[in-house]
Amino acid sequence: MALRPRRTTRPSMHCSVLSLVDSANWGWGCWDVWSLLSSVCSLLGWRGAAPWHVSGVLRSVCARCVWAKRYLLTDDIIRLQEFQQKKVATEHQIYGNKDSYFRNIEEKLKKNGIILKDELKTLLHLCQTPDDVEIAKNVIYRYHTENRNVAFGEFKFGPLFMRLCYEMDLEVPAIELIKDQTLHGFFSDSTSFNILMDLLFKKGHYESALEVLGEMKKQHVKFIKDTYLLAFAICYKLNIPESCKICTKLLEEAQLKGDNMTRRAYCFAVACALKQNDVVKARSFYSQIMNTESRLCSNLNILVQAKTGALEDLMQTLEAALDMGTSQLVKRTEFSEQVLATVREELQENSAFRARLEDICAKLQASGQVTKLTLDDMLCQTPYGKKRHMQLLKQEQTSRRTFRPLKSALLAE
Repeated sequence: MALRPRRTTRPSMHCSVLSLVDSANWGWGCWDVWSLLSSVCSLLGWRGAAPWHVSGVLRSVCARCVWAKRYLLTDDIIRLQEFQQKKVATEHQIYGNKDSYFRNIEEKLKKNGIILKDELKTLLHLCQTPDDVEIAKNVIYRYHTENRNVAFGEFKFGPLFMRLCYEMDLEVPAIELIKDQTLHGFFSDSTSFNILMDLLFKKGHYESALEVLGEMKKQHVKFIKDTYLLAFAICYKLNIPESCKICTKLLEEAQLKGDNMTRRAYCFAVACALKQNDVVKARSFYSQIMNTESRLCSNLNILVQAKTGALEDLMQTLEAALDMGTSQLVKRTEFSEQVLATVREELQENSAFRARLEDICAKLQASGQVTKLTLDDMLCQTPYGKKRHMQLLKQEQTSRRTFRPLKSALLAE
């Protein structure tokens, strides 16, 4: 009788993969988790994706993936999946030597030894506990002191440290370091600030997120479209009198600089103005959206129309959406039950329009064009990331031999 082959998989690596996925609270579906596990197993050399390890984890994630939620930024920007894959691969490479690696680094700190770039990279990928992060902080201070006047090239340590804090839900050390003037220049990129603001937004720490935005401006770090999205979302959630002023000022600055703004950023600005009952601002923000063909824009539009008293326009908008719903070839516009309730309140004293509205709402309900999602749900829904096949297409446009862009006639078309 043939003996069953002994499994050579290391228990600690099994635990790493389990903890890696078990801590994934960022809104992944089952397919995303399966892709991550397959990639990790490939890195570890597990043939056939190590089904005895994967199946239990996948079942666990499937059971709760419906409730998983992550705000605002996609993983194309956060790149947490890629970061966690590298963490598992790094741990596999120095299996059993993590403690000695940390001891050697601490010994270097005591003896004022030079910290190399690759050593800091490896250290950040090995951190598993808050104590590990504390050691990493000390190494970052030493590394920056030694290299503050040296060009770091294309590699940035700021986003790497922020991804580590994002993964471990450690916003306190992240805020501490990004505000520390002795580390000026270490977080010189917008990605570091954006990742931290997304973490704070996710955890509901909106005041701290606004402080980080102010720090970003103070350090003269360039704002990109994701920064504006986060800024308007923070103002919307804070819902303070200064919110509209901040949105207006940022919008004017963006237009003067020629910076691009996403439709979703404008939508947050409109919602923020509506929360503050500043109807003039809300209408002004909405008028600047170039393409309003989305569920979110449709819901904001009827709110603006109701609050500005454009009742005939409101009825025409709802009737047009109802007419579109009769076609099987056109995507039907959905309206939030909460938004329609707010519109009803605005028309409370207008009996003629109220009766007409009730009739339209009943038809919308019958045609399945009323959703339980609130306006806040629509605003904070994380959009889909870039398609994987599009990323592969972009990768293959560079020659592997010369590292130059391919000038194929087919690609030129």
